[in-house]
Amino acid sequence: MEEWVGQWWHRIVTRLADRQYPQAAVRLEDMSGQLAVVFRAMGGLPQWRLASAAERRHAGPRGLMQKLAGNGERFATPTLDAETLALPPVLAIFEQTELNRALYLWLAGQGAMRLQLAACEDPCEEPARTGWIQGNLLATSALLAQYPGWRARYHRLVEQHLAQRPYPDGLKGRQAVCERAVQSALRQSIGLSTGQPLVGEGASNAPVDADPAVRSEEVAPVCLWVDVSLAQAAMQARAREEQARDGQGEQAPKPTDGARRRAKQTTESHERHALMMFFRAESLLSWTEFVRVNRQTDDDPVEDAKQIANDMDTLSVAPGGQTLASRVRFDLDLPSAAADDQVIAQGILLPEWDHRKASLLPDHCAVQLLMPTVVAPWQVPASLRTMASRMRRRLESLRAMPRWQGGHTSGERLDMDAWVRWQAESRSDGGDLATLSEPRVFARPQRSERSLATLLLADLSLSTDAWASQDARVIDVIRDALYVFGQAMEGLGDPFEMLGFSSVKRHNVRVHALKRFNEPWGPATRDRVGAIKPGYYTRMGAAVRFATRQLSLRTEKQRLLLLLTDGKPNDLDHYEGRFGLEDTRHAVQAARAAGLHPFCITIDEQAADYLPYLFGQQGYALVHKPQDLIARLTQIVGQLSR
Repeated sequence: MEEWVGQWWHRIVTRLADRQYPQAAVRLEDMSGQLAVVFRAMGGLPQWRLASAAERRHAGPRGLMQKLAGNGERFATPTLDAETLALPPVLAIFEQTELNRALYLWLAGQGAMRLQLAACEDPCEEPARTGWIQGNLLATSALLAQYPGWRARYHRLVEQHLAQRPYPDGLKGRQAVCERAVQSALRQSIGLSTGQPLVGEGASNAPVDADPAVRSEEVAPVCLWVDVSLAQAAMQARAREEQARDGQGEQAPKPTDGARRRAKQTTESHERHALMMFFRAESLLSWTEFVRVNRQTDDDPVEDAKQIANDMDTLSVAPGGQTLASRVRFDLDLPSAAADDQVIAQGILLPEWDHRKASLLPDHCAVQLLMPTVVAPWQVPASLRTMASRMRRRLESLRAMPRWQGGHTSGERLDMDAWVRWQAESRSDGGDLATLSEPRVFARPQRSERSLATLLLADLSLSTDAWASQDARVIDVIRDALYVFGQAMEGLGDPFEMLGFSSVKRHNVRVHALKRFNEPWGPATRDRVGAIKPGYYTRMGAAVRFATRQLSLRTEKQRLLLLLTDGKPNDLDHYEGRFGLEDTRHAVQAARAAGLHPFCITIDEQAADYLPYLFGQQGYALVHKPQDLIARLTQIVGQLSR
């Protein structure tokens, strides 16, 4: 009975304390496509991306019911850092759904304008010089001046938001001062849209100048403004990290979700007293302020790190100073000359895109072209040969398929569209059908010469050593897919090439020549496919550029560049996260500019998070079951070759 009463009381109090409108909620994932267009159309750079903001604590006042329910302490504040515009995952602030949608669009435009203002000056000094309030006023003024159609909508958003904010006279001390400054700035921003002077341009009694150090954490959340205080810390931390990790192979931990959390850079003190802890009762409440995050290994237990991160106000990030695991892994990955594959060519220099400098680094990567060492002939399973024969017959039908050409007075097929047009035109002219000239309403089959070259680029990184099923690894599935692809393309009769790639830093991009354009598909090339093995990392941008160079030498009218992979681009020397994604995206765009048609086939379940950015919405295919990769590959080849 007590438990039932407690649950009933909790539901009632929580419902009464909730100041949101769930019936009018709008989700970020439903607006992400439209917001990306608005953000970039209003001046946001393509390097910046949209993400979901994590909730963080604020010092604004709470009502009695919120205190009883224990909520209202956190809000997903819109933030702009060095590379991301983070917006709340759900907006249910206003009672009308259209206002919540309009708020998302306004935040995208506000973030783009703040980014433009930061680009005009030193971005590390802009937040500290202007302050949080005045910086948003400047961005609002510039946005409304450049896009006056936003004025009426913004006026309505400000009026609704001011009605929801706390009454300043009911607050005390610092809270009252900060709240008055925020509300005065919001009212002044409405005056900006009607032509009143801006702060610093003739306004006499501007309250925001009295205390420019007001921070977003000191007041109740202002849903119309974007906080850029994290940009300076993020850029400085990245600079220090690049200096500390220069020349080292340290790989950053993978994020558990897409939320952008508040962090600060700090230092770590190394204590060597493993079994000794000095007890200080007054320090118990401060233990959660610093959490040491090590690189997780396969033997480490998996904990609920995401929930721990969400419960903390600030994540303190400190360099560990120990890179022994990375050095050992790097040393183990280096093959000896006797055990390595045969080198065909080396020192092939390729550029690499640096999104931070927005420039192409010339001759930054070195490619080695290798011939796989075949120890023994590959014995192809009978079931795989049967599947390859079936896929080959399916593609052979494309080569034998005729193309019907209309506009003939006689032929083997009646063109119904041409016949209907002829009937309509004849009757509209009022003429007699019998006296008119002989109609051209028949079609004849004509065989057209195919002009298609295909290059298949397969990912042979160490991640393909994982098990795709109980009896097959990912590399085994890729090997079978390459064999079926070779058999099917031989039946199609078009020239094709198959390459595998992996990498160990930028000076060792390894490309394995499984089958070249000038080679026939036979026992030698099949044995090379059977000899592939997983290893090393995935420098995808360099591999795509090398494949683009090879495929650009072909004279066929249509040239397909197929990429077969199981994960994101990554490598040891900073080629991970956004750097690898931006470089791969630039390489794909260069391939399209060269007249190629790049297409990616992946088995990564997280591919929808990054492949649309790399290859476009229609430039990739996700295979949910690795066992279906073989049939899916030949099906895609057939569709693209049409």
